[in-house]
Amino acid sequence: MSPWMAPIMWEGTFNRDILNAQYRQKNSVVGVATFAVKKYVRFIEGFLGSANKFFLSGHRVNFYLFTDHPEKVPSMKLAPEKHLFIIPVQNYSRWQDISMNCMDIISNHIRSHWRYEVDYLYSMDIDVQMFEHIGVEIIDTLVGTISSWQYTKPRDSNSYERRPESRAAIPSGEGDFYYAASFYGGSVSEVYKLTTACFKGVTEDRANGIEAKWHEESHLNKYLLYHKPTRLLSPEYYWDEELPIPPIIKVKRLSSVRKDLKEVRF
Repeated sequence: MSPWMAPIMWEGTFNRDILNAQYRQKNSVVGVATFAVKKYVRFIEGFLGSANKFFLSGHRVNFYLFTDHPEKVPSMKLAPEKHLFIIPVQNYSRWQDISMNCMDIISNHIRSHWRYEVDYLYSMDIDVQMFEHIGVEIIDTLVGTISSWQYTKPRDSNSYERRPESRAAIPSGEGDFYYAASFYGGSVSEVYKLTTACFKGVTEDRANGIEAKWHEESHLNKYLLYHKPTRLLSPEYYWDEELPIPPIIKVKRLSSVRKDLKEVRF
């Protein structure tokens, strides 16, 4: 449990059969928003293939794929309860701008469409693959994933934005966990509040000529510090392949795909 008594999901801390039985009574639909822009279209097949197999297997899921190359989306057969929606999106010259505008796009689509289509919504990076079942244990009102890079570090050594002139600033000595922007979500209404607030911070920073240390992730961490997640996902749910796997990680459910960042971002 977190200090504010929110559960932290690790292998062995939950009974999937009980959770599945409870979840099916709700008849809920989960949405997944992901972005494949520029060279990131190469990750679509790996993402969808593994998500079709491991993500909320047996439950209704809508995948919302934003891409500037809809013609490059491979034709894939998904499970009957899963549906793919391809949404064209404009390109940006810098990868940082793509990243920081995602929250605005998500917020706008929640307001116009998704609040009528899904009950829960998760934002996930496209350059990941899933290796083990990711089930309804992730479902809650507001969900953050603890960063695999930061989870063992003292609070003051985490990569928070500390410059007070940024809207993402977290004062020295403050902070809980460091959360990865690669996987977060919750109820549609709470994700709308989160993405709207974070993009407002991004916009105000731009007006003041500043860019947060880790872009939208810095704003996400500021938001989740003052709006505590009701459920936390352990680093099992987003492991970075650049790191050796420590004994505490019993199951690697999802991880980043190894790649040359300079090559795919530019």
